[in-house]
Order: sequence, then structure tokens, then C-alpha cells
Amino acid sequence: MANQSSQMQQRLDFIGLDAKALKTLRGLGGFVSEAIGPALDVFYGKVRQTPEVKRFFKDDRHMSGAQSRQARHWGVISEGQFGDEYARGVRAIGETHARLGLEPRWYIGGYALVLEQLIHAAVRKQWPTLTRRTRPEEVSEALSALMKATMLDMDLAISIYLDTLEAQRQEAEAARRQTEEQQTAAMTALAEALGQLAEGDLTRPLSAPLAPQFEGVKSDFNTAVERLRTAMLAVAESTGGIRTGADEISAASDDLSRRTEQQAASLEETAAALHELTESVRKAASGARDTASMVDAAKGEAVRSGEVVDRAVAAMGEIDGSSKQIGQIIGVIDEIAFQTNLLALNAGVEAARAGEAGRGFAVVASEVRALAQRSSEAAKEIRNLITQSAGQVQSGVALVAETGDALRRIVDRVVEIDRSVAEIAASAEEQSRALSEVNSAVGQMDGVTQRNAAMVEQATAAAHSLRKETDQLNALVARFRTGQAPAAAAAARGGYRSAA
Repeated sequence: MANQSSQMQQRLDFIGLDAKALKTLRGLGGFVSEAIGPALDVFYGKVRQTPEVKRFFKDDRHMSGAQSRQARHWGVISEGQFGDEYARGVRAIGETHARLGLEPRWYIGGYALVLEQLIHAAVRKQWPTLTRRTRPEEVSEALSALMKATMLDMDLAISIYLDTLEAQRQEAEAARRQTEEQQTAAMTALAEALGQLAEGDLTRPLSAPLAPQFEGVKSDFNTAVERLRTAMLAVAESTGGIRTGADEISAASDDLSRRTEQQAASLEETAAALHELTESVRKAASGARDTASMVDAAKGEAVRSGEVVDRAVAAMGEIDGSSKQIGQIIGVIDEIAFQTNLLALNAGVEAARAGEAGRGFAVVASEVRALAQRSSEAAKEIRNLITQSAGQVQSGVALVAETGDALRRIVDRVVEIDRSVAEIAASAEEQSRALSEVNSAVGQMDGVTQRNAAMVEQATAAAHSLRKETDQLNALVARFRTGQAPAAAAAARGGYRSAA
């Protein structure tokens, strides 16, 4: 306070506002009170026409209030009371102008407009009496005192304005330095944390104390690191699961590829065997047709053979009849030979009685008897032969009859065989057509299986590629330290088991 009074007195002494000047200024109090109102009307009229200054006022009511306060302030100036109350008022005005951002050029211009109106009013008031009762020195002293008081007020207001701006600048500078220091500390801590993050360490959050304006950044960074850590744990766990799944898929694909290759080979062999079987069945069907034709021909031959047997049986019967007739004839011949033998014997007896005369007749009788004996023997032999022939003929007839029965049974069997062979031939034809269709279907299956085998090979290659990619992802995830070992996804899986 004492310092302010000293500075005020220093200003008063410098501009020459001594006791005499202050007395002269006080003598203008009534004049200033009358003239300040119109002067301020001119000033605020100018303000209303100047948008750059008018914007500092909300409305006319706000402007009227400012005009009233300024009129009271000019009253204090005209009284020449430049004490503490005046200093507080000027300081409030300067600080208000500084806070609003009213530039000194508008403030100085305002003083010029008000001072101009006050000088005009003073001159007009003093002019009628200037040459009779007032000395020019008195008028100049009054105007000088008014101008000095005005300049003093303007000096104080502008000085306070500049002091306020300087204080604000210093505060801003201090705040800037503090902000820079806080920002530097925050950037240093953040750079250290980012360095740890760049090295993959997700276990150390940003823990250094930071200025309040950086607490949000700190919280966001720690939240981001924690979320990244959680995400890395989840990725690591998922990667383990993917690796296990990729291993299972790879193993299953390898097994499927192997089985598909075996199936393709087996199906190819089946197709070849089925093709051969189809050809065999087709040939069998053709052979069955040929067999049916041959059996039909055999049936005809069997029927004809039966007819031949029937004729042979009839011929055997005729032979049997002829043999019986020959036997009867042989019996007659045997009877004749017996009678001839008796006659020859009687002739020999009679020749013996005749003596020499009947010797030649005895020779003839002896020869006849010998001939009869031979005829009888021959007849016996023939009878035996005929008897044997008759037995053989009877056997032949029986055999031929049996042969006929057998041939008839053969014919019946051949007819049945012919029917069966015809059915077999038709069935073979149907099987041949069915096997042809099956062969075609198996051929298509073979083609599909071959394409499936190719696709399985592609899937196997993709599974191996997925496994490699998963290994690379595992390697990337392993660079991050999360402070927690991810759960092995394989523990929750049964693993792939190849089907037996």
C-alpha cells in the first residue's frame, strides 16, 4: 500500500499536479459534473457505431451501466482525490479492460473523445468572460490541470492494463513452463512405457505420477495395455487351440489322404475287377444263350434218340420173334436128324442082315447116320446159340427198354435243363445289363474318388500351411510378456485318433 502511494506521488510530481494544480482541478468539479454527461454521450454514441468496441457490451442496458460508472469515476478525478480509493477504482477498470481484451488504442481514443468534449465545453463556458474578468493564465491552468488529470488516469489505467497483461503473461509463462515440465515428465514416462510395450512387456503399466491433465492419458494407456494384455492372453490361448486344431486337422487330413488313396486304389481295382466280371458275365450270358441253343439241340437229339430206341426195341422184338421161329425150325431140324439117325440105324441093321449085298448100303447108312449125328450136334449148337441169342436179345430188349426209359427221363431233364438254361440266360442278360450299369457307376465313383483324393491333397497342403502360419503366429505372440502362461488348449481336447 505504501509502495502504491509512493508511486502515485511520483507520478503526480512528474506531471506537475501539485497542490495548486489540484486546487484548480477541484475548482472544475462543478463544470466537469455538468459536461461529463454530454461528453460520455458522444463517446458511447461513437462506441455504438464501432462494432469492434460495441461487441464488449451485451446490450444498451449494459452500456448505460458502464456509462454511469464512468461518470462517477470522472467525478472522482475532478475532485483531485488521487488516494487509495481512486487507485482501487483505476485498478478495477484496468483489470476489467485487460480481462475483456480491450486494446489500449480504444481506451486512449475514448479519453481523447471525452477530453475533447470537456475542453470544448470549458472554452464555451469561459469565453464570454474571458476578456473581462478571466486571465488567460487561469484558463490555461484549468485546462492543463484537466488534461494532466486525464493523462494521469489514462496512464494509471493503461499501466494497470499492461501490468495485468504482464502478470497474465508471467502466469501463462509459468503455466507453460509447468505444463512443459509436466508434459516432459508425462512424455518421458510414456516413452519408457512405450519402450517396454515395444519390447513386448505387457506386465508393467504406466505407474509414474503425472499431472492431473495427463491422468486421463495415463488411465487410457494403462487400460489399453491391460486390454492388449487380455487380448494377447486370449490370442495366445486361441492360438494354442488353433495349433491343436491345426495339428488334428493335419493328422486327420494325412490319414484321410492316405485312406482316400487306398480307397481310390481299391476302387480302381474294384472297377477293373468289376469290368472283368462284367465281361465274364456278358460272355457267360452269351455262353448261356449258346448253351440254351445246344441244350435245345440236345433235347431234339434226345427225342430222336428216344424214337431210335423205340425202333430198336421194336426191332429187338422182331429179332426175338425171329429167334423163336429159328428155334422152332432148329427143333424140326433136330427132329429130322433124330429120325434120320433112326432110319440110318435101321438101314444099317437091314444091311447087316443082307450081308455082302447090303455092304454098300451099310456104308451109306453109316454116312447118313454120321451126317445125322453131325446135323443133330449142329442143331444143338445152333439151338444153344439161338438160346444164348434169345437171352441176349431179351437182355438187349430189356436194356433198350431201360435205355428208352432213361432217354425219356433224359428228355424230361433236358426239357427242364432247357427251361433252366433259358432262365439262366435271361438272368445272365439281366445281370450283364445290371453289371454294366454298376460298372458305369463304379467308373463314376472312381472319377469322383480321384477328384476327392486331389481335393484331400489340397486340404492336406492347406492344413500344413495353416499349421506353419499358426507356428508363426505363436512365435509373434510369444514375443509379448503377459505375466501369465496361457492355458493349453490341447488339454481340453481329446486329440485326433485315427479310425482303425
